[in-house]
Amino acid sequence: MQDLESKYNPSAIEKKWYRFWKEKGLFKPSDAEKSYTIVIPPPNITGAIHMGHALNMTLQDVLVRYKRLKGFSTLWLPGEDHAGIATQNAVEKSLAKENKNRHELGREKFVDITWEWANHFRKRIKQQIEVMGCSCDWSRERFTLDEGLESAVRKAFVLLYKKGLIYKGKYIVNWCSRCGTVLSDEEVEHEDVPSAFWYIKYPFADDKEKYVVIATTRPETMLGDTAIAVNPSDERYKNLIGKEVILPLVNKKIKIIGDIHADPEMGTGALKVTPAHDPNDFLIGLRHDLDVVEIMDGDGKINENGGVYTGLDRFEARKKIVEDLKDKGYLIKIEEMTHSVGKCYRCGTLIEPSLSDQWFVKVKPLASEAIKAVENGEVKFHPDRWTKVYLRWMNEIRDWCISRQLWWGHRIPVWYCQECGEVICEEHDPDFCPKCGSKNLKQDEDVLDTWFSSQLWPFSTLGWPEKTDDLEKFYPTSTLVTGFDIIFFWVARMIMAGYEFMGERPFDDVYITQLVRDKDGRKMSKSLGNGIDPIEVVEEYGADPMRFTLVRLTHGNDINLDVKFIEANKKFANKIWNATRFVLMNLQDYKKIDIDEKDLELEDRWIISRLGDTVSEVENSLDNFEFNLAATKIYSFFWNEFCDWYIESIKGRLRNQNKTKLVAQNVLVKILDGSLKILHPFMPFVTEELWQKLPVQGESIMTQKWPELEDFPGDKEAEKDFDRLMEIIKGIRNVRAEMSIPPSKSIEIYYIGTKLDENYLNILKLLGNVLEISKKDEKIRGSATAYADEIQMFYIFLGEMDLEAEVGRLEEKKTKFLKEIKMFEKKLSNGKFIERAPEEVVNENKEKLQKNRDDLFRIEKIIQDLKS
Repeated sequence: MQDLESKYNPSAIEKKWYRFWKEKGLFKPSDAEKSYTIVIPPPNITGAIHMGHALNMTLQDVLVRYKRLKGFSTLWLPGEDHAGIATQNAVEKSLAKENKNRHELGREKFVDITWEWANHFRKRIKQQIEVMGCSCDWSRERFTLDEGLESAVRKAFVLLYKKGLIYKGKYIVNWCSRCGTVLSDEEVEHEDVPSAFWYIKYPFADDKEKYVVIATTRPETMLGDTAIAVNPSDERYKNLIGKEVILPLVNKKIKIIGDIHADPEMGTGALKVTPAHDPNDFLIGLRHDLDVVEIMDGDGKINENGGVYTGLDRFEARKKIVEDLKDKGYLIKIEEMTHSVGKCYRCGTLIEPSLSDQWFVKVKPLASEAIKAVENGEVKFHPDRWTKVYLRWMNEIRDWCISRQLWWGHRIPVWYCQECGEVICEEHDPDFCPKCGSKNLKQDEDVLDTWFSSQLWPFSTLGWPEKTDDLEKFYPTSTLVTGFDIIFFWVARMIMAGYEFMGERPFDDVYITQLVRDKDGRKMSKSLGNGIDPIEVVEEYGADPMRFTLVRLTHGNDINLDVKFIEANKKFANKIWNATRFVLMNLQDYKKIDIDEKDLELEDRWIISRLGDTVSEVENSLDNFEFNLAATKIYSFFWNEFCDWYIESIKGRLRNQNKTKLVAQNVLVKILDGSLKILHPFMPFVTEELWQKLPVQGESIMTQKWPELEDFPGDKEAEKDFDRLMEIIKGIRNVRAEMSIPPSKSIEIYYIGTKLDENYLNILKLLGNVLEISKKDEKIRGSATAYADEIQMFYIFLGEMDLEAEVGRLEEKKTKFLKEIKMFEKKLSNGKFIERAPEEVVNENKEKLQKNRDDLFRIEKIIQDLKS
């Protein structure tokens, strides 16, 4: 048998085994006919891996390693996202520290620098993923800006363009003046902030003593007003439709129009209409053919249409306009309120709705198949509650603005002929204009939204638009594991793209992960200083304890992560290590034999049956994405049943030199081998290290088969008998504890009832530290009940104890238990406590209540025995 270090030291084994797996090519798909595929949600190259990534990666690896053991040809395809706006921002900030900017460098040089930056951070992300033990096939690593994906992006764009689903047009977009680009609706984060309603008089053109009052949260945009809208059904205003008012400060006539968008309950019911700076106003403008007056430039400053306010920042302009309205008597009042504003998801700048020429995808025609796919179960969300969220958004979907005013990203494959104005959209760079033959062509300056390339990820990474072997074998993929925050950004668009370009779903199942918060339930952030770096956790505790902790916490909505949970699961890894060490130390004269069922003792049949049940339960849990249940079942089996009961029960047999020892050794190896295999997807490093020490054949635990249930046949009779044995021993231990008999002191017990066999008696003696067990016909005075049922009753001799004094002592303990029970019952009957306290705190109190009730029952039984 191979030696095993005395202590579990993750840093000594993890790098060694990851290097071994890579060198042996064990992450690559096998030749098996049935396949299982996951494409990694590509991390943005702008940041380090955080705990959310660690959870996501761990769950993907659990599934991939499980399916690999189940005999599938598994492919976990890794890669990174170029993260257009985020990466360009990061590089520009880096250049600013050197007093440089992209405009000085020029587009080509800036893109070259960004590529260097990207390659550096791609390498770092890969190293971080490897540290966590992720079994990705790195030979297939992709990047959303690599050559193959560039080809796929161009193909997709051209197909949609020629189908009439991509168009360029003026539209109100979300403009970030800091980033200098448009954002999609999903890239805008909304936040409630203190604001105000400014109530402003708009005098009638034919009678300046009379006026209409409007309420606005953005007085600076009034410079671009071209109408006042009222609801045609509003009795206050319907007779005013068609009249003209004077636009304050600008001194321009604008009309009052009737439009159903005007809400009689909002503000004054009269709405100022600024088509160039509000999406709803833009639609009103289209319906009524209103003028469109842009009053802001791309930097968020008032442009030449702003008169005396030209050149002012939008917020400076607001302040000055409010002062002028007040001075000229137009401002009636200011009403403070809380207002939801949109901010750039990257830099936090307030979004400015602006009119702009942009490229759009008509999404409605693409959405119908993607909606049907989820409604009919072709694509399933787990947990199922996310199905409604997805469908609600898909049914309300708007055209997708796909152009970005950036330099980093996929450049839009459209060229403009500088001679005749022809617009050319092709997959490959054209040499000349197909209309006039001119070679004077200019490519569109904009790049595509990052998500345009990401939507193609499940099939572009497998070789599309080429018909490759990988695409044939691994598409559709099997499972997508991702966060709820990108269901709309990414998941929905992948489903639409899958049906549009491949004619079928991109994946079967979507598992939505929880949000990882700190132990107090707060979101982890730099400002709070409460972030937990997974790489630091791995360095201190090891990858396996971190992985196992994250998996066990995947229940409910969010994960409140406390480092003490990781410490606890490092103890579990240590338990696995020590149990294996014990087994190896007792295999000195081991010889593999074909075990005859009649040679198995009760404890052997019990543990074999229990492992079979555990394998079945873990399979069912993983197949249904119940990761925490799978991990908890394994933990309970290994620690409580294998270590605490089976190993302890056979120590006497291991000291013998007969066949029963050889059987026990073979069962030990069989159970440990099976346990390590079902643990492997969760804790790959420690299981590989320990499995390699066992007297079994194979290159790696990764290439082994998942335990077959036929090798661990169920035996309900053995389970029932051994469960009873455990209850007897627990009863003996409980009486010991209540009577203050030290665990080290041997005791004598007797029983009444059916005669026990020798092995049963030996286990009772070993685990209960019992010196002598005798059979009696009736209860003896001075003994306490340890266990009783219809078959046997077990009693402990108490010897020469002062029984009266013992009863008095136990009565005091009884009073204490009654007091504790009353306290916990009162707390748990308090509705406010149940409603406000964290779930784990409520459960902890319930467990304490039950324990006190069990203790009370036991005390009362002992008191009864002593009094009798």
